[in-house]
Amino acid sequence: MKLRNTAAAAAVVVALAVSATACGKSGSPDDKSDKSSGGASAAAEPPKYQVNSAADVKGSSVFEKIKGKTITIGTKADQPGLGFENPGTKKRSGFDVEIARMIAADLGFDEAHIKFATVPSEARETQIASGGVDLYVGTYTINDERKKQVGFGGPYYVAGQDLLVKADSSIKGPDDLKGKKVCSVTGSTPLKRIKEPKYGVAEAKAQQGYQLCVQELVNGSVDAVTTDDSILKGYAAENKGALKVVGNPFSKEPYGVGLKKDDTALREAVNKAIEAHEKNGDWKKAYDATLGRSGVPASPPPAIDRY
Repeated sequence: MKLRNTAAAAAVVVALAVSATACGKSGSPDDKSDKSSGGASAAAEPPKYQVNSAADVKGSSVFEKIKGKTITIGTKADQPGLGFENPGTKKRSGFDVEIARMIAADLGFDEAHIKFATVPSEARETQIASGGVDLYVGTYTINDERKKQVGFGGPYYVAGQDLLVKADSSIKGPDDLKGKKVCSVTGSTPLKRIKEPKYGVAEAKAQQGYQLCVQELVNGSVDAVTTDDSILKGYAAENKGALKVVGNPFSKEPYGVGLKKDDTALREAVNKAIEAHEKNGDWKKAYDATLGRSGVPASPPPAIDRY
């Protein structure tokens, strides 16, 4: 799905939510806010990942090109809790960013040798195929159509279309949307889905970015915002006490790590890295320090799809 929201606009939404509800905190997401949202995850910090200095991926053309140099990883920069670049410090944070860091560490790259590149959704396949990025980690749903162009490691997370509502809303799921106004992004799959007659919404409003939808929710212009629950969790965390994710997803979106289509050696190395960090607890710690700040606990990580 295409996301065109900007980091600055996301920060504006947070400020609006704070002024409108007199709760939460001001400012845009940054390293400090990732550690101080209250609740059980208030003290959660992303883990440190041990770098495998002996890493070698025999048979991988991509790894041969970058071995001992720098790995370039594409991601999003405007999704709080997932892939966010602080406009002031330029530091990256979020669950996708942590997944990228843990994989890079297993491939032998420390933080100083990771280059993050902001890549819009529509350019992902082109950037992977051309070598503009070595991996892509950014709410990238695995599907058969995309597998014709790129390879996928993972999935490392399964998202689902869900609803973001005000904290005191009576909406508990899609069955409660009859006669309600719901906002999503122009041209997105969630917008198309929520227009289906079975949901009976009074209005499916289209906006150019999710931050604009969240602003409308805060202002009372709509009753709910809908997209992947992972994206909504970031906005819930940044508007803690004012907004909540319903937690009743009604689709499945398996997020994968995009890489060159025929580089099976690199794909298996990525898969092993994800599995290793799930088993040693890093995956859970990374979730708690990012998406977990929304108050929604992590589900068990999905099984790797070795297709």
